[in-house]
Amino acid sequence: MKKVFHFQSPRERYKSDAAVVWCYDHRFDLVFQKLLKRTGIERPDPVRIAGGAKCLASPTLESDREFVLEQIQRSRQLHGTDTVILMLHSDCGAYGGLPAFDNDPLVEAEHHRREMHRAYDYLRAAMPDITVKAYFVDFDGVWEADMTVSVDGVPNGTGMRQVT
Repeated sequence: MKKVFHFQSPRERYKSDAAVVWCYDHRFDLVFQKLLKRTGIERPDPVRIAGGAKCLASPTLESDREFVLEQIQRSRQLHGTDTVILMLHSDCGAYGGLPAFDNDPLVEAEHHRREMHRAYDYLRAAMPDITVKAYFVDFDGVWEADMTVSVDGVPNGTGMRQVT
């Protein structure tokens, strides 16, 4: 191998603040970094996969769900992670983009709120002692899903609050 450039990384092991299940859509990278900073996540273990939390809520293949769950379990084992951040975003290609929701951002947001609840329920069943937070990112901001309210107990569009 040929050394490309010199850089010294910290050698100490670390405790991760959260395993973050997030899509790899580059349009949202800046807001993703700002959200982590705003919520105090300095040492994330990112799990970036098409659709992000979709892989736990409504995976195309069951092996997708198993892969993401295994990554979270490894984060817990290797880095003592006790929190999972679930992320979904507007116009996600894994869901068919905004056109899959008749180009209606409110319909899309409600669908994603329900998806976050499904992912939350799956994670809590698999890991009852883990803390789970969920966020939806659109082109105007970041919305936190209220996981304390049942998926069917909240009227359309409520159950999410904007992160300020």
